[in-house]
Amino acid sequence: MPLAGARSTVLRMEELIRRQAGVFNRRQALEAGLNVNDLRRMRRRNEIARVHDGVYVDHTGPLTWLQRAWAAVLFSEPAALCGEAARRAADGPGRAGYDDGKPIDVMVDRHRNVVEPPGVRLHRAADIQRRVLWTASPPRERIEHAVVRLAADAPREVDAVAYLADAVQGRQTTAARLAAAIDGRERLARRRFLISVVDDIRLGTCSTLEHGYLTLVERPHGLPLAERQFRESLKGQLYRDAAYLGGLVVVELDGRPFHAKVRQRDRDMERDLDVFAAARATARLGWGQVFDRPCSTAVKIGRGLNERGWAGAVHPCPRCPSDVVRLIRGTW
Repeated sequence: MPLAGARSTVLRMEELIRRQAGVFNRRQALEAGLNVNDLRRMRRRNEIARVHDGVYVDHTGPLTWLQRAWAAVLFSEPAALCGEAARRAADGPGRAGYDDGKPIDVMVDRHRNVVEPPGVRLHRAADIQRRVLWTASPPRERIEHAVVRLAADAPREVDAVAYLADAVQGRQTTAARLAAAIDGRERLARRRFLISVVDDIRLGTCSTLEHGYLTLVERPHGLPLAERQFRESLKGQLYRDAAYLGGLVVVELDGRPFHAKVRQRDRDMERDLDVFAAARATARLGWGQVFDRPCSTAVKIGRGLNERGWAGAVHPCPRCPSDVVRLIRGTW
C-alpha cells in the first residue's frame, strides 16, 4: 500500500476507534482500507481482540459496558440498544444501580434473521426506524420507547411507575412523548394502567412515591385534590410535593433510603421549620406511610385537614383494613 494510502487508513481507523470506544467490525475496517490479512496480523500481535464474529476491540483486557454495547450493536447492524441497555446508555456512566454484567439488549428489524451472540439479548420490532435515535453513540431506542417497554415488562406495578416517572423527572422525556409511545405500540402489556400513570404524571406526580400518594392515599379515600409542585418563596423559590388549603397544609414525599446524606436531610428539616414558622403544617411521608399503610395515612391526613378548615370526610377504599374502616366510620 502506498505511504499516503497507509497514512489515510491509519487516520480513519484511529477516528473510528475513538468514536466507538475502541470497537469496530470487519466491514468498517475494510471500508477504512484494511484487508483480511491486516486483521489477522493485528490479532496475532495482540493489537486487537475478537469480541464476536467479525467484531474487534483494540485491546486484550476486560471490556467496559460501553464496549460490550458497541460490540453488540456492530455485530447485529443495523441495530440499536433497547430497553434497559438504551436507558443505561442515556443515563451515562454516573448513575448507580445498573448491573453491567447483564446481557446487552439490542433491537433489530423483525424480518431479519440474526444469530444472538453470547452476552446479547435480541429483540425484534416492526417500526425500528421510527423508534431509534440513530445519531446516538451507540445508536439506541428513544428513551420514551425504552421506558415504556421496561414499564410494560416490569415485575411489579410500582416498578412500572418508577420507569415512567423517573424518565420525566430526569427531564429525559415528557408525558406527551410517553403517551405517544404507548399509543404507537400495537401490542402492549398493562396498556390501560400505563396510560393512567402517564395521565397522573401530567397532573404533576413526578416520582413513584408521589404517584403512590395520589393513587393509594389521596384519590381512593376522598381527600381533596392537592396542588402539586406547589411553589412558594419563604427562602427563594421552593417547590412542595403537594399542598392543601392554599398551602396551609403541605405534604412532602421523602423517597430517599435511610442512608441518605445527613446534610440533605438537615436542609429538608430546615425547610419544614420554615413552614412551621409561617403558621403552616407539614407532613413528611415515606415509603411505609404511602405503600405499606396508605389507608391509615389517609385518615391522619384527613384529620389534619379537618383541623385546619377542610369540611370534607375521608371514606374507606376497597383495600381498607377492618380497623381502619371502623375508625373512619367512627370519626366522620
